Amino acid sequence: MPKLTIDDRTVEVPEGTKVIDAAAQVGIEIPRFCYHPALGSVGACRVCAVKFLQGPFKGVQMSCMVDAADGMVVSTTDPEAVDFRRHVIEWLMINHPHDCPVCDEGGHCLLQDMTVSGGHGLRLYQGDKRTYLDQDLGPLVQHEMNRCIQCYRCSRYYQEFSGYRDLGVMGIASRVYYGRFRPGPLESPFSGNLIDICPTGVYTDRPSRYKGRNWDYQRTPSVCIHCCLGCRTTAAVRYREVVRIEARFSPTVNGHFICDRGRYGYPYASAETRPRRARIGGAETDFEDARAEVAHRISNITAYHGPEAIAVVGSARSTLETLAAECRICSALGWKGPFLFSGAAEYAAARKAAGMLTPELTVSLEGLKQADLILIAGVDPVNEAPMLAMALRQAWRNGAHIEVLDPRPLTMPLDFVHRPVDAGGIFDCLGSLAEGVGEGSDDRGKLADRLDRCRRPVVVCGATGLMDVPVVEQAGRLVRKLAENGKAAGLFFVMTGANTFAAARLTEHPGDLETLLPLVEDRRVRALVLVENDLLTAFPDLGRVADALARLDLLVVLDFLDHATVRAAQVFFPTRTFFETGGTFVNNEARLQQAAPAFAGGSPISQTGGGSHPPRVFRTEIPGNRPRSARRILCDLASTLSEEAFSPAVDDAQAVLAQIAPEFFGFDPVEARGERGAWATLPLRRSPAGADTTTEGNMPPETGGLILVDAVFGTEVLSRTSPWLQQLESEPVLTAHPDDAARWGLQSGDLGELSTEAGILEVLLRTSTQTAAGTLVLPRHRRLAWQIFPRLRTGLDTVRIRKSDREAS
Repeated sequence: MPKLTIDDRTVEVPEGTKVIDAAAQVGIEIPRFCYHPALGSVGACRVCAVKFLQGPFKGVQMSCMVDAADGMVVSTTDPEAVDFRRHVIEWLMINHPHDCPVCDEGGHCLLQDMTVSGGHGLRLYQGDKRTYLDQDLGPLVQHEMNRCIQCYRCSRYYQEFSGYRDLGVMGIASRVYYGRFRPGPLESPFSGNLIDICPTGVYTDRPSRYKGRNWDYQRTPSVCIHCCLGCRTTAAVRYREVVRIEARFSPTVNGHFICDRGRYGYPYASAETRPRRARIGGAETDFEDARAEVAHRISNITAYHGPEAIAVVGSARSTLETLAAECRICSALGWKGPFLFSGAAEYAAARKAAGMLTPELTVSLEGLKQADLILIAGVDPVNEAPMLAMALRQAWRNGAHIEVLDPRPLTMPLDFVHRPVDAGGIFDCLGSLAEGVGEGSDDRGKLADRLDRCRRPVVVCGATGLMDVPVVEQAGRLVRKLAENGKAAGLFFVMTGANTFAAARLTEHPGDLETLLPLVEDRRVRALVLVENDLLTAFPDLGRVADALARLDLLVVLDFLDHATVRAAQVFFPTRTFFETGGTFVNNEARLQQAAPAFAGGSPISQTGGGSHPPRVFRTEIPGNRPRSARRILCDLASTLSEEAFSPAVDDAQAVLAQIAPEFFGFDPVEARGERGAWATLPLRRSPAGADTTTEGNMPPETGGLILVDAVFGTEVLSRTSPWLQQLESEPVLTAHPDDAARWGLQSGDLGELSTEAGILEVLLRTSTQTAAGTLVLPRHRRLAWQIFPRLRTGLDTVRIRKSDREAS
């Protein structure tokens, strides 16, 4: 490895390391504008100049363009290099508007930092400045082209790194323009990264515009909970309001970037409609009165019907501490549950996937980028786990071959082979590949040949309920077979929620609502405690769910969202978000990550002051600070019902884990927040004797039918409340194969009518040859009444389709 000296500091770096990166390893920050670790070198800005004193290069050179070599002696403080950088910055500032007082980038602007550190304090240029018209780039990104210094970061990121083409560079020489051919919303679901990557204020965060400077914010390391990947983020809070989410670098998970759903899905935390007072029968009350009411009514139900008449329903969006509290309380008090999954297929698939993951087979997003062949089975990366699509793009740029087995028409910012087959076809394909069958000239034979020749294959498989347990088993079987053949094979599961892995490992059978509903209907369960779950919005067969809830003697709801189930509750407790409590999440690769509390809670000053000055009244408490953490509410309620103390230290995450979830205890929080993460070594809980938790064996899954899927905007329970993301939602459509549509008397553009015993849904039909034959694809969109369908997937014999009498608008 080359050893070189930079400013009298010796460093040894791997072959191919640029001098600018070698300097960073010994704590020397060389100025840069165009250079970015994720984008590489381009040498456009010329501000990273250093002087080479010894070695193969001599004189002033650009440190981002020169590879470190053995024996190099480099000076960043040489007068010639310093003077060169000073002149470069002066040239760049000639046409800059010098509008720092009104620029949202002020405080974390690289140009501002470099200008001041370069010794510039006076504006000397008196001539006319070059000016541009700004563009409307949609609700997320604000465009201010006059601040541009032509570093090319934006176009290189947007087109080369993320793979979208609607924004780029136009013009020539000093009239270069970065933007779109026509104004309009950016097409990329990763467009918010332009804000982070721009070294000036050309692209700024539109939702947080004029809400504060970098030094005004409480900035806290956090974790994204809008999908299963657990990307690292930084939460920015001001005046008790979450005003901005930024990407936080992680070399193993999300790298330097995050998706727009993770960046702009936070408004639920500070929404004006967020409930902040406990309620009994819809009337606001104190927390103690609500707790006493619940304790009294649960005690009566237990006395007459036993503790098994009480059930707890949770969700994978809760923190690990909350999930563990639910498990402990159910075990200690004899209650049923917790039930953490909506459907039996989702529960079985997640449980099977969580049990199959091992440190030897599991691959991270960063490891995925190094693969040379990636086989995707039953996953829509852009919609289900967006940063997975970004990682796949980087693997493709590195030369990987990517094939997708999925019944849905998919789009990704890369070239891939799509085989539109249903779950049964995926099962057959994975099975034949694992058996080594598939020689020949057909598509499956070509894929088998590629698998035989590759060295670092990765199988990406969905564990969301769309793919049944047999498909999950086949994916694991194929990866183990490849590993036995000497390949560095990896397995990557995509799950439904931020804590699905932990929920699957903690939940005893049965853990799904499909199993719970008959117990409620038969009155064997008479009280439900719902924790951060909206059954009347997120669960299919709405009529059946509503009827079941109406049969309960008691419905208790704990949540921080305002939704139909909250309004149906007999007793409601407002909870805190993880921004206020902090918490632990286990992502799809069993990586434990802690999010620190970003603020202490309470209503934003913008609401308590009516948009003006905050109330001039001294109070002993923070306005709107009545909500408590779901874990604390559960423990307080359990302590009221039992002599056993359920009172773990609320603010000590390690103490909480040690008391209520010892199987998760023992990891180092610093490591969990750092760059390596920690493996969660969790034992699978044994099911009761005779319980059938999964569909074991090689029974093929169901084929065809209607499948309900996610969309990048408009389906995820938290981000769909964002007013900015709502503006970017595409029209929800029903997708079918052209041959099937013709058989049903439909064509693309018709208004289709889906009918079940629960009701009728009208939706626009689109046809695509990339849809599996015999399959209908419908998004679980907030603007569609998809809850009329009796299951997450149902046969076409129970869902009727025809052309609507009305014309499509």
